[in-house]
Amino acid sequence: MTNDVVDVLTSDHRDVTALIGEIWTIRDPMMRRDLTDTAISELVRHAVAEEMYVYPAMRKYLPDGEKAVEHDVEEHKELEETMKRLEDVDVSSPEFDEALRNLETVLRDHVQDEESEQFPELRRVVPREELVELAGKVETAKKLAPTRPHPSAPNAELFHKLVGPGVGLVDRLRDKLTGRATK
Repeated sequence: MTNDVVDVLTSDHRDVTALIGEIWTIRDPMMRRDLTDTAISELVRHAVAEEMYVYPAMRKYLPDGEKAVEHDVEEHKELEETMKRLEDVDVSSPEFDEALRNLETVLRDHVQDEESEQFPELRRVVPREELVELAGKVETAKKLAPTRPHPSAPNAELFHKLVGPGVGLVDRLRDKLTGRATK
């Protein structure tokens, strides 16, 4: 059976949550940095793909879709600001632990909202074929999306579709040149 968009996004949630859990257990600074950069990269790509394809579907199909999307975008902004802070602080510092704890808390709330309310509702009201099609679009978007947080950029479908691939290309080039872990 082919995965739908809910399967893809739920799997992303599990992967990033597991990475964050692993970061807490690691003391080696280089490994911590690599795991953190990987978690950030995965979370940024996930958020961009949601904003490009899932949020328009939520607006279209869910009775309170606009309100739900506004709430989710606010959480994405908070996650981006926290990820930016994580990029900028030493992994051995108390500021890092504080930022990681904040990321974990906001992410937990975001995942809870999506998985307990929004995703079941999407599965109930969106035709299965469309959910499967959205899964493919989300997977493709994640390949082209930025890998670093850009908190000052708009969290909007049009921005991501027009500018996102260029930003993603620059991010991946920076990642390659600096040896930053993204997987």
